[in-house]
Amino acid sequence: MPMSPAELSDRFEIGEVLARYALAVDSGRWDLLDTVFTADATLDYSSSGGVTGSLEEAKAWLAKVLPAWPGRQHLIGATLIAFGDDRAEVTASFTDTLAPSRDAIEADSPGLIRGGGWYHHRMVRTAGGWRSREVVMEQLWRTMR
Repeated sequence: MPMSPAELSDRFEIGEVLARYALAVDSGRWDLLDTVFTADATLDYSSSGGVTGSLEEAKAWLAKVLPAWPGRQHLIGATLIAFGDDRAEVTASFTDTLAPSRDAIEADSPGLIRGGGWYHHRMVRTAGGWRSREVVMEQLWRTMR
């Protein structure tokens, strides 16, 4: 069944939210996460050994932990979205690389981490557009040296 113009627009906007998430985490622009999540959001990074908590708790944890890897890149891939009454269940695959340097390094360098899995978002339509009220990171694999 063809998608309506409204659904196509919603899907595009949700894709932009996911892209802002990756940019915020990779660039260390933690306040950009305020345009990804609602103020009362819960973020669960426990599958990778991280924090589960509020947006502010998650931002503080990310700001403390991620600077150890100045070379960061998260790629958001296959995305499934189920809509209902100004809500959306979003499952998006990801791969990430955390590098101890932004310089060229050997693929087996100490401190290099690669991983992948799924982000499971519960999104809501707000006056400012789509935002995630909850995200659960499902880490499926991780390699590190």
